[in-house]
Amino acid sequence: MQHLQKTWRVGGAPIYAFPYFLISLLRYLVSSTDGKRVGRYNGLPIQKEPSRMHYRKFGRTGWNVSEIGYGMWGLAGWTGSDDAESLDALQRAVDLGCNFFDTAWAYGEGRSEQILGKVLRDNAGKKLYVATKIPPKNLKWPSRRDFTLDDCYPPDHIEEYVNKSLANLGVEKLDLIQFHTWEDRWLTDERLPRVVEKLRTTGKAEAVGVSVNRWEPYNGIRAVLEGVADAVQVIYNIFDQNPEDALFPICRMKNVAVIARVPFDEGTLTGTLTVDSTWPKDDWRNTYFVPENLKSSVARAEALRPLVPAGNSMAQMALRFILNNPDVSTIIPGMRKRRNVEANITASTDGPLPAALHKQLRNHRWDRNPTSWSQ
Repeated sequence: MQHLQKTWRVGGAPIYAFPYFLISLLRYLVSSTDGKRVGRYNGLPIQKEPSRMHYRKFGRTGWNVSEIGYGMWGLAGWTGSDDAESLDALQRAVDLGCNFFDTAWAYGEGRSEQILGKVLRDNAGKKLYVATKIPPKNLKWPSRRDFTLDDCYPPDHIEEYVNKSLANLGVEKLDLIQFHTWEDRWLTDERLPRVVEKLRTTGKAEAVGVSVNRWEPYNGIRAVLEGVADAVQVIYNIFDQNPEDALFPICRMKNVAVIARVPFDEGTLTGTLTVDSTWPKDDWRNTYFVPENLKSSVARAEALRPLVPAGNSMAQMALRFILNNPDVSTIIPGMRKRRNVEANITASTDGPLPAALHKQLRNHRWDRNPTSWSQ
């Protein structure tokens, strides 16, 4: 095989290169067929491993959490979910460095928590941060101004559902317990601050947070200022930029973590919706994407399409837009499939958008007010 080799000399000693056919084989194994570095071995695809996750501080807790977290509503609260597929996607996320998981009792009446509990047991040697939520007693989303603390979160209800979540997850202590709806004025009732402090002192929760209503980022500022909230979960994306106006600066001042939810505007910012999109009869998106909202949402998404960077999807651009904001501790896109996990984590690998593109996208802010369908 001497004729297949090329020889160099260093200090008089011969150094032989790999035979040319081996070089060709290596090139084949990492050849690209669809924009990804993919080859095949024994008939199976060989895909380049995505880079590991980047991490951010989670407010005053001091936790280092993955900047791409895992939103778990779709695993038990949307149509089409499959437990085996969900567990595969969750494990893939863990393997790629995701360590922050956001669930809730309301996601399948504890089913999503139980799925996460299995993942925790399967990865007992890793620190995975668990965030879950207490449902309002009246089971109504979003909260309304006329709802009282007794309607939604009387102290005995809080304790009952914290215990249910602990049992579903199979843990003795929650990293973060959140109120799934919120009204700042509930803090006027002194029972609420007391029960929050009790959650911390009894060791049932390390930290406490609030999940603020859609398009009401101001309705959570008091919880931050009065020290009740260690974290705030808020809708923040290319369209919904208004948390930057007041909530984010106050969170920064008080060293409170920010969880950015709904990064894709319930699907609009994936770029896959059309004015003819439909969902199964019992899918909640039928009540959100009413004709007036669907039409406007699709039009605004189409206006973004020319701005999507080469090599990225619109969804990845949407995640990277949020990563430009250092006030955000983690983003929790919903993910049900392995391919979604890998694509979303690529956004962390790519990092924040270039300043010029980020500036362009800021012009697509869409200020909206709560309506009868904006649950």
